[in-house]
Amino acid sequence: MLELDDSVVDRAIALAARAERVVLGIVGEPGAGKTTLATALIAALEARGVPVAWLPMDGFHLGDGSLEALHLRERKGAIETFDGWGYLAALRRVCAEVDHAVYVPGFERTLEQPIAADRVIPAGPALIITEGNYLLDADEPWSLARAQTAEVWYADVAPDVRVERLIARHVEFGKSRAVAEAWVAAVDEPNAERIRARRELADLIVPVG
Repeated sequence: MLELDDSVVDRAIALAARAERVVLGIVGEPGAGKTTLATALIAALEARGVPVAWLPMDGFHLGDGSLEALHLRERKGAIETFDGWGYLAALRRVCAEVDHAVYVPGFERTLEQPIAADRVIPAGPALIITEGNYLLDADEPWSLARAQTAEVWYADVAPDVRVERLIARHVEFGKSRAVAEAWVAAVDEPNAERIRARRELADLIVPVG
């Protein structure tokens, strides 16, 4: 597991102390290690007794049926292939509805599909960790989602490491090496450029591997 500097964990603990519900966003380019950072941070916070919950943006991928209807199957992962308004509504719910559990979708990597009500945000105080590609984007509804967060941290990694991770991930889930490389070049890298253009707006840059 990723080893986090104590200062990073202390900063998250300070955020959690601000209110009963606080949202911390983790953003980064495809393959940067957003989930790695989120899971390491959650483990570190739980070890210190800080209530924490996870709301991944990946659960708001459009399913393949919707992508096909919109002729977007070959752009899966681009900003228009997410239910951004649904994600915003979920963030608003978890911030406002503290007295009962809120169920949110997850994402099954093996199927490459969102799964409804796959994760739960329990009732009561919590630091909500949410991670995904477009939390710093200027377009609505993403700019409105950013407004729901106390801070957004940028998961940062060397470009060659990130690209190789992406290729390996695509191969693991069924693509040939050649097809994976072509997909990364045609789909993932344009998305990465859009995300990287907003990097300096993050509240904290966190190296990940």
